[in-house]
Amino acid sequence: MAVEGISPALAIRSGTGVEFWALTNGKLPYAPNSSLPREESKNCRAIVFSSDGRYAAFANGSAVKIIATSDWKVICSLPRPKAFHLKFSPRGNFLVTWELFTITKDKPEGAPNQYVYEVATGEEVFSLIQKKQSEWEPCWSADESLFALMIGGEAHFYELKGKEGFATSTNKLGSGRNGVLSIAPGQCPPHLAFYVPGAKGAPSMCKIYRYPALQQNQTIACKSFFQADRVEMMWNKRGTGLLLLTSTEVDQTGASYYGKQALHFMSTKGDSFAVQLGKEGPIHSVTWSPKSTEFVVVYGYMPAKATLFNLKCDIIFDFGEASRNCSYFNDFGNLLILAGFGNLRGYVEVWDMNRRKQISSMQAPDSTLLEWCPTGETFVTATTAPRLRIANGFKVWHYSGALLHETLWPQGQELLEVMWQKFGEGVFKENPITDVKVEGIKSSQPEASKQVYQPPNVRLMKEGRLSGNGDVEQQPIIPGLPPGYTGQKNTSSNSNRQKKSRKKKENKNSEAGSKQAAPKGANRQPQQQSQQQETDTNEQANSAGDNNSKQIKEQAKPQHRNAQKNRKNMHVSLPPTGDPEKDQKMRNIAKRLQDIAKLKTKQSKGERLEANQMAKIATENALIEELNSLKLAS
Repeated sequence: MAVEGISPALAIRSGTGVEFWALTNGKLPYAPNSSLPREESKNCRAIVFSSDGRYAAFANGSAVKIIATSDWKVICSLPRPKAFHLKFSPRGNFLVTWELFTITKDKPEGAPNQYVYEVATGEEVFSLIQKKQSEWEPCWSADESLFALMIGGEAHFYELKGKEGFATSTNKLGSGRNGVLSIAPGQCPPHLAFYVPGAKGAPSMCKIYRYPALQQNQTIACKSFFQADRVEMMWNKRGTGLLLLTSTEVDQTGASYYGKQALHFMSTKGDSFAVQLGKEGPIHSVTWSPKSTEFVVVYGYMPAKATLFNLKCDIIFDFGEASRNCSYFNDFGNLLILAGFGNLRGYVEVWDMNRRKQISSMQAPDSTLLEWCPTGETFVTATTAPRLRIANGFKVWHYSGALLHETLWPQGQELLEVMWQKFGEGVFKENPITDVKVEGIKSSQPEASKQVYQPPNVRLMKEGRLSGNGDVEQQPIIPGLPPGYTGQKNTSSNSNRQKKSRKKKENKNSEAGSKQAAPKGANRQPQQQSQQQETDTNEQANSAGDNNSKQIKEQAKPQHRNAQKNRKNMHVSLPPTGDPEKDQKMRNIAKRLQDIAKLKTKQSKGERLEANQMAKIATENALIEELNSLKLAS
C-alpha cells in the first residue's frame, strides 16, 4: 500500500464535519488521523486537495481553511463563509473560491462572488462577478504563468509574473457569443481550445490556438459541427489531443430519447476526426488513458459497449457488451475499471490494459462515486448523499477484487464526499499486475440475490404447478414487480367460483338425465327406448354445453374488470419504503414499465412501432434492474 512510508490519506466530508483518515502505521484498516481532529460543522460544502497533495482546503460554513498535509496544521483561514466551490491552481500556489451570486438592497448590481487567494499568505489577489455555476472554474497553464477566464462570453488572459499579474488582462479572445475556453496541460506556452456555439443556421466551431498567437489566421486546428447545444472538452495528459463531446437537449428526429450526442477528436498537429461508434444509443462515458495515446468510450443502449481507440480514432480493442456506464483509468494507465452505477446494479470489472485481459470482477451496489488511489493498486467506492441518503459508507478494494476496508456511516448521518490525497508524478512507481488475489475481508452488508428474474409462469412450470385449466395465479403484467400487484387475490376468488359453478351445473345435468332415462312403455319397446335415450342425452349435453359457455362468459366479465382495475392502479400499489424520494422513483419506473408492456403487446399483434418506441422497449432490462435494486435497498 505505502511506498517508502508514504500513504495517501482519505478526505471525508459529511453532514457533521470534515475529517481525514489514514492507515495506522502503514497497515489496514483506515482510521481517523490523530494529527488533525475532526472539524465539526453541519455546513461543510466543499473539500479539495492540491494536485501535488501538499495542501488541503475545506469550507466549513464560517470560513475556508487551508491545511499543510506535511504536519496537518492550518496555515491560513479565508473569510469566505458562503464558499460553495474550491479549486487549487496546478502548482498549488493559489486557491480559487466561488459562491452563489446574490443581490442586496445596498448592492443592487451585486458583489464579486469569485475570489483568488495566495496560499502562502492567505492574501486576496483577484475577484470578479461570475454568475454561472456550471462554468465557474478559471483556466491555468501548467506552470501557472497564464490565468484565463470567461467574462461575458469573451476569454480574458492574465500573464502572471507574481501576484501583480492579476491587475490587468493582456489578451482577449472571442466575440461575446457564450464561448467555452479550455487550456491544455503539458508544455508551455500552452495550447488552448475555444468553442463558439452556432447561431442562425451557422455551425458551431472549435479552434485550437497556441498562446499568444490568437488571431483568426493563426489557428492550428479547426472543427465545425451542427447539433451541438453543449460541449465538453477533454484534453489528454500531454495536452496533444482533445476530445469534444457535443450534445443537444432534444433529438429533433425522434430517434433518441436522450437527445443527440456525438464525439469528435482534434490534435495539436491539425488533425480532426469524428469518432465512429458501433452501436446506437447514448454516450455514457469518455476517458483518456494517462498514457495519452488511447481513450475508452462506453456507449449504446444497455447492455452498453466499451471500445478502446487510438489517436487516429481507430478501434484497438473491444471490451464487449455489459451493464456498464462508467470508466476509470488508474494513474499509470495499466488498469481500467468498467462499471455500472446509478440505475445499474454496481457491477465492476477490472482490466489489465497491457494484456487486454479482465482480471477480476466484483459487486459494489448503490455506489455513487469511485476513485483510484494514487498508488494505482486500490480504489475506493462510496454511497453518498444526496444521491442516496440511507446505507451511506465507503469501501476500499484491491484490483484483484478483494475488499480491504469497509466503513458504514452511522444511521441518520449523511456521508457527502470521499476523496484520495493527490501526489505528484514520480512519487509512486508502477508495479507489475498479477492474477493473484489478495486476501481481504468479508462485507458486513447482506449480498443481493444473484438469481436471474423469471416470470411466474416460468417458475410455476419448473415447479410442476402450471395446469391447463387456468387455475393458477395470474402472472404479473409488468416484469420486475411482485405477483401481488396483478390482482391475484381476485383471480383466485373468481377461479374458485368457477369451480363451484361448474360442479353445481354438472350435478343438475346428472339429475335431469336420470329422470328422462326411463319413459313410459320402455318394457314393450326396448330398441325404441334405447334410441330415444341416446337422442335425449345428446340434446341434454348440447344444452349443458351452451349453459356452461354462457356461465363462463358471465363469470369472465367481472374478472376482466378486476384485471383492468388492477392495471390502472398498479403504479400506486408499491409498498412504501419510508423514503418519499425513493417511493416516487419506484412509481415512475413502474409507470414506464407499464408503457413498455403496452408497446410489446402492440408489437406482438404485428403493429409497426416507431424508432423511439423501440428505443423505449430496449430500456426494459435496465429499468427492471433499477427497480429491483431500489426494492433491495429499502
